[in-house]
Amino acid sequence: MDRVTPPHLNTFAGLSLILDRVSERRDESLWVATQADSAEARYLLLNPAGETFLLRDAETLRWLDAGERQHWFGDLPASLLGIAGQRPHFLLALDDTRQAEALEALLDARRVGLRDAGLRLPAPEAGLFAYAKGLAHWQRETRYCCRCGAPLRLIASGHRAQCTDPACARLHFPRTDAAIIVIVEHDGACLLGRQAGWPPGRYSTLAGFVEPGESLEDAVRREVAEESGVSVDQVHYHSSQPWPLPASLMVGFTATAHSRAIELRDGELEEARWFTPQQIVAGLADGSFVPPTRLSVSHQLLTHWLRERAGVDLESPSAG
Repeated sequence: MDRVTPPHLNTFAGLSLILDRVSERRDESLWVATQADSAEARYLLLNPAGETFLLRDAETLRWLDAGERQHWFGDLPASLLGIAGQRPHFLLALDDTRQAEALEALLDARRVGLRDAGLRLPAPEAGLFAYAKGLAHWQRETRYCCRCGAPLRLIASGHRAQCTDPACARLHFPRTDAAIIVIVEHDGACLLGRQAGWPPGRYSTLAGFVEPGESLEDAVRREVAEESGVSVDQVHYHSSQPWPLPASLMVGFTATAHSRAIELRDGELEEARWFTPQQIVAGLADGSFVPPTRLSVSHQLLTHWLRERAGVDLESPSAG
């Protein structure tokens, strides 16, 4: 397959189209404080489970304004996410689970997790939620210095952490774990697998984490071989997707296999199969094939492959 540009942005992706992260100003504490106190400021509240709040009767985020933030959470540090539509956007990360439960009534709102929100919210709001969730997760998980064990303090408006031991003073930065996800093709069929705990009939593209000292392309070849025994030749980049569940970046690829020989090896997959477009269309029609959720870049990989190889729209297979 050739390198392609997907017809639609992946879920949670494209945030740079509406948000300026103003990373160069995160250390300007006076400027950040001015933004936080402005009438235009908006605050996204996340509970310890990584959930946020939607308006009670609408599929949109329940943002707090500066007055609400000061009234209810004046002592809670805010992390600057960036500027969108000339409005500064901030994250407020709660530590108290009981407080989070009471907030539904206080805010006249309902809680939602990122997976659910990614399928329901407008793309910009879903992207902002994903960004905030990833940052909040890192802040919660990174409390002590990995070099000396001293407590850390957040700086740069929540985007860095510094060791409080003056003799160490090590800086810590948000971590993202790279993972590859790939649709493998051979002679008009694509390779899909399923895990034992998935709903009946669900198949998806293969994926796995990148190891130290490994290129993305090499990770594709290794993961496909480890999971299915299939040997991969050419690898081409497709698209990427933030995946803060809890802290990954999914890097999507297309690839070509040497043969269709399958040998399940590491036990991660219950089954791996080759599917032609016609078999997928038939499976969608009779319910025996369940595609990957629209939330994942896996859906985009399969959608693109079906469109390119058979003129089939995954959302409306009969159109092909």
